[in-house]
Amino acid sequence: MPPTTASHPLAPALAAANQIILGKDRQLRLALSCLLARGHLLIEDLPGVGKTTLAHTLARLLGLDFQRIQFTSDMLPADILGISVFDRTGGEFRFHPGPIFTQVVLADEINRATPKAQSALLEAMEERQVTIEGATRPLPDPFFVIATQNPAYQIGTFPLPESQLDRFLMRIELGYPDRAAERALLEGRDRRALLAEARPLITPDALLAEQSRASSLRVAPPLIDYVQALVAHTRTAPEWKTGLSPRAGLGLVAAARAWALLDGRTHVLPEDVQAVLPAVAVHRLPTAGEQRSAAEVARALIEAVPLP
Repeated sequence: MPPTTASHPLAPALAAANQIILGKDRQLRLALSCLLARGHLLIEDLPGVGKTTLAHTLARLLGLDFQRIQFTSDMLPADILGISVFDRTGGEFRFHPGPIFTQVVLADEINRATPKAQSALLEAMEERQVTIEGATRPLPDPFFVIATQNPAYQIGTFPLPESQLDRFLMRIELGYPDRAAERALLEGRDRRALLAEARPLITPDALLAEQSRASSLRVAPPLIDYVQALVAHTRTAPEWKTGLSPRAGLGLVAAARAWALLDGRTHVLPEDVQAVLPAVAVHRLPTAGEQRSAAEVARALIEAVPLP
C-alpha cells in the first residue's frame, strides 16, 4: 500500500503549524506545496488574519534562515538587494548584502512599495540570483519568497503588474477563522509565544531532498493532456483578457506533484491538479467581466474542461 500523509517527513511540521495557525489546514498545505514545488507564495488578505505569522511559522518549523522586509512607498531596490560601501581600510568597495540573501524572505505588504522597488524581486524570484553593479550573486538554496499584500482598494497600494504576479506560483487568502477556531484562538495562548517555542522539525538538506522527490513524481500522459486542455481553454474563453502562460502550465504540474507528495503518493491524480488550480491559476487570469472569487473561477474552469 502507498504511504499515508502521516508518514511523510513534512507531516510533523504541518501538524505543528496547524497548532499555531488554527483552522487553516488547506492554506497551510498549499503553502507547503508551493515550497516543495520550488515556487513563491503571495498571500492577499486584510490585516490581522495571520499572513505574517504563517511565514514565520514555516521558516521556524522547517529550520530555514528568515528575513522580513517591510515594504514602504519610499523603499529603494538597494534596501532589498544590498549596496557597496567604500572601505577606507582596504581602499576598495565592499558589498553589504541586503535581506534578500536568506532562505525565506517575507516581503511584507509588497504592494505598498513602488513598482521600482517591487521589480527588485523579479530576477531573484525567477533565477534565484541577483545582479548588482555588474556582478551576479547566487541566492541560498532553498530560496522561498512569501509576499503579503493588502486588498487593492486600500489606501496607499500599488497593484502588482502581471509580470510580477506571474512570478508567484500560488496566491492564497487566509480569511477569517471559523467560529470554533476563533474561540480556540481567543481562549488559547498568544501566537507569538507559541511561535517562540517552536523548534525545527526538518533540516534544510532534508527539505531539498523532498523538493527533489516532488519534481520526480510520475505524471501520466493523459494528465498532461488535461493540464494542456485547461491552459488552452483559458486562452480562448471570452471571460478572460489573457490566458495562462507556459510558466503557469509548468507551475500547475509542479504544484500538483507537491500536493500528491504530501498525500504520500508517487504519482499525480487529476484531483491533485484540481486541488491546486485555484491557487495557481486565478491570479494569472484577468477577467474581462465581473470579478469572481478564486473558487468560482476554478469551478467554472473545471466544469468547462472534461477529465481525461
